[in-house]
Amino acid sequence: MSTLWLVATPIGNLGDLAPRAIDVLGRVELVCCEDTRRTGLLLQHAGVRAKRLAVCNEHTEFARLDEVLDVLGAGGDVAVVSDAGMPGVSDPGERLVVGAIDAGHDVSAVPGPSAAPMALTVSGFATGRFVFEGFLPRKGRERVERLGEIASEARTTVLYESPRRVVKTLADLAAACGDDRRVSVSRELTKLYEQTVRSTLGAIDLGEPRGEYVIVLEGRRSVEVPALDDDVRSSLRAAIASGSTKRDAIAEVVAASGRPKRDVYAIAVSLDEPRHDAARTDQHEQINPGGTTA
Repeated sequence: MSTLWLVATPIGNLGDLAPRAIDVLGRVELVCCEDTRRTGLLLQHAGVRAKRLAVCNEHTEFARLDEVLDVLGAGGDVAVVSDAGMPGVSDPGERLVVGAIDAGHDVSAVPGPSAAPMALTVSGFATGRFVFEGFLPRKGRERVERLGEIASEARTTVLYESPRRVVKTLADLAAACGDDRRVSVSRELTKLYEQTVRSTLGAIDLGEPRGEYVIVLEGRRSVEVPALDDDVRSSLRAAIASGSTKRDAIAEVVAASGRPKRDVYAIAVSLDEPRHDAARTDQHEQINPGGTTA
């Protein structure tokens, strides 16, 4: 079964080209790339003589699909590379993948360098859950809507941006998310002048923009509203009813409610007051069943 291979290429440092990537690029029948000159230099550096190169960029990817399917249909493998990083991630490749799958061919990948996960992992923000936005729409309602979605996103957000638009995009993010939202901006990753600047949207200074940028934005922090007295009271009663001591119940409710310990302690003390009043009333009624004063 013939295979369409998505092959990751270095995002800067040529030493990041994987041995398996070199093997695949050397044996496939066709290598689809954004720029034949740039990919040709990479292959020359790796000592690879490709059988055939074909331009497949954002303008030609759809037109290239028939040729790719012809090669796959004849039993040959095809590799797809971008100028840098993982094809299909904000780079050509997605349409070829869908076309190959629809035609019943295998699709696989040689993983490797990618700017988004690298910038994410060095940002210092939460990496367990994140969302990749790629490039924002340049203008109009779609851009405004996307900025609004990012502002309310609780997960870490990763974006790409060009040096020409990075300052405007950071300003737009500050307007949507607030000046105090933390951000990490990386450029020239794995290259000689690699740089990551960490700050807030309102204070970040990139200097003179140059190179491609990856913006990693901290997720929106949830605003914790302290529990009301009635909620604290109900939680204390439930904890005590389940067998907790009053001390343990107070500790549990403090941890869960966001209320200061002194507040929860005072509410816990007040839980006894109605019972004391009831006991005194019962005793008074027993001593003075007629309700008169002795």
